Amino acid sequence: MRHTRYGLLFVGVLLIAANLRAAITSVGPVLSDLRADLGLSGTVASILTSTPVFAFAALSPVAPAVAARMGIERALGLSLAVLSVGVVIRSVPGTALLWTGTVLLGAAIALINVLLPSLVKRDYPDAVGKTTGLYSSVQSGTAAVASGLAVPIAGVAQQGWRLSLGIWAGLAVIAFAVFLPQLRSRTLPAVTPAARGRTPWRSLLGWEVTLFMGFQSTVYYTMVTWWPSIERDHGVSATAAGWHLFVLQMMSIVGNLGTATMLHRRTAPGERAIAVTITGLLFLSVGGELLAPGVSLLWAAASGVGVGCCIVYALSLFGLRTRNSTQAAALSGMAQSVGYLLAGLGPVLFSLLHDATGGWKWPLAILLALVVGQMLLAVLVSKDRYVADA
Repeated sequence: MRHTRYGLLFVGVLLIAANLRAAITSVGPVLSDLRADLGLSGTVASILTSTPVFAFAALSPVAPAVAARMGIERALGLSLAVLSVGVVIRSVPGTALLWTGTVLLGAAIALINVLLPSLVKRDYPDAVGKTTGLYSSVQSGTAAVASGLAVPIAGVAQQGWRLSLGIWAGLAVIAFAVFLPQLRSRTLPAVTPAARGRTPWRSLLGWEVTLFMGFQSTVYYTMVTWWPSIERDHGVSATAAGWHLFVLQMMSIVGNLGTATMLHRRTAPGERAIAVTITGLLFLSVGGELLAPGVSLLWAAASGVGVGCCIVYALSLFGLRTRNSTQAAALSGMAQSVGYLLAGLGPVLFSLLHDATGGWKWPLAILLALVVGQMLLAVLVSKDRYVADA
């Protein structure tokens, strides 16, 4: 019976992960249709697409308190319910409902982002990296599929972009149904002083993990937002640039699974080598696009592997650098709050720098410097320490 419960829990974790990006990545491909239908300016549309990321930043610190009051399982179940409602509301006619639904789904995903690593730390303490890699690969794969299917669904349905966005509420409902048996338990995290440990906000290691999360998130969201535009200005066709972005997203799954396997077998010196290598891939890809843009597909593939590796490592740090699920939730909330704030600002500042300089040379150089900073942080966070102690 116990094995059945844990089997359902693991499937539930994977299905929850499948919902973390699909509602977001399905927007970009149909954004022009949405703007034409609702009469939104480019600025308003960019704010709309950034709203979920800013919701991640605003609400991530709240997630540990929600889990402490409700239990991790019920908090995740509530988040899935809110997510499905938000996706539906966003697709209903009415501009106000579009914004309301976007805020709701962003809030729901913010809680899941924080609580899922905490659940993994609690129930899979000896396989944090492996489990994180598996659910991250499902997250990446579903995100890629959602972006790939958005236009075909909008093209064959009378409701157009509304159905293309709203259909992903079904995935949240399926995840909720599979996770439903877990809601019978109300497993509250142990919140004794020993379990809490030192708050990560006052820990040097906590800030190192947070900045690593922030740097890798900024690099990822900047690449996803602007990589096709960079390639087009370097002579790549619009169609090819779109396919290169798809390759980037699919190659991130390779990075997810590869890092999961390496972390599962890691030693302390080996973890440092892993951390430096995966950030080195990003250095190679950004530097390559800056100096040799003629082989953009190669740099897109390398970028995909690099960002896939780095997100798994960043999420795994919440479990690897804490002693229990309470500390993992606190570190996750802090790191994702600051991290997604940086991620939301990154693409905007990248665009402003492009407009100011009239090209991509300086923006790519700044992005390369950010990757170097991420590499230095990787060396620091790879040391075998705990936030409660450092």
